[in-house]
Amino acid sequence: MERTIQKRLSVGGGGGEGGGDGASWVTVDVYGDPDAPGLVVVPGAMADARAWRDVATAIDAWDSVAVVNRRGRAPSGPLTDAYSLRTEVADLGVVLDEFSGTEALFGWSYGGLIALLAAGERPLRQVVAYEPVIRPFGLDVLPDLKAAEAAEDWDAVVGIVHRRIAGVDAAVVESLRADRETWDALCRLARPAYAELAALYGPPLPDEPARRADRVDLIVGGSNQGRAPYGTSFDDVARRVPRAGVHVLPGQGHMAHLEGPGELGRLISALAAADR
Repeated sequence: MERTIQKRLSVGGGGGEGGGDGASWVTVDVYGDPDAPGLVVVPGAMADARAWRDVATAIDAWDSVAVVNRRGRAPSGPLTDAYSLRTEVADLGVVLDEFSGTEALFGWSYGGLIALLAAGERPLRQVVAYEPVIRPFGLDVLPDLKAAEAAEDWDAVVGIVHRRIAGVDAAVVESLRADRETWDALCRLARPAYAELAALYGPPLPDEPARRADRVDLIVGGSNQGRAPYGTSFDDVARRVPRAGVHVLPGQGHMAHLEGPGELGRLISALAAADR
């Protein structure tokens, strides 16, 4: 399906221009029929809604797919000084209120954790998370990310995320750096990286995320299964949601939305609850 509209929603206290009170805005890219019940997608860190367009167009189990462009990535508003995981869950609540016919919620990585937490606060028919992350994910790089952000050294932030968190080979990172347009885009996406990772270490998380969802499905890429950091963080989440169905996407890693969007879209479609 093709993108039909983009909505802008005020979040965090009225939708001003982003002051310390947490007021901001998010945009939502809608594919298919914007008035039909469907799926809401929550991307994670170092990604925006545009990066999920190929997955959204590959999904065919719902008449609409709404992809949230979270705070901190254009054309959505700023994180603001009041930012926390609680902020993200509240923002997602605004989106779900707008798309009141939502039948399922999907989140990737940090967005997967946001989706699971939202499903712990409101009833949902189904929530699906691809390699959600949870503390102690990324704890060892937090000081260096903080220092890089303070220096506004976004080049360093991208390097830390790719090399020290994701474990991307140095030659691959240098190849990305050589493509100026790609690297500039990564540097823009890197601006919220420290705040988002630090948010994992805020108030304690509930023992059982997604407790109000009728059905929970967790997906891990076959290349990451049982391997740090994404596979082991996935295992930490799965232990908190023992009733969840666990699924493996063969041959894929954390970046399945870019490297295998068709396969990921088909798997998400296949997981559509049977009683829809």
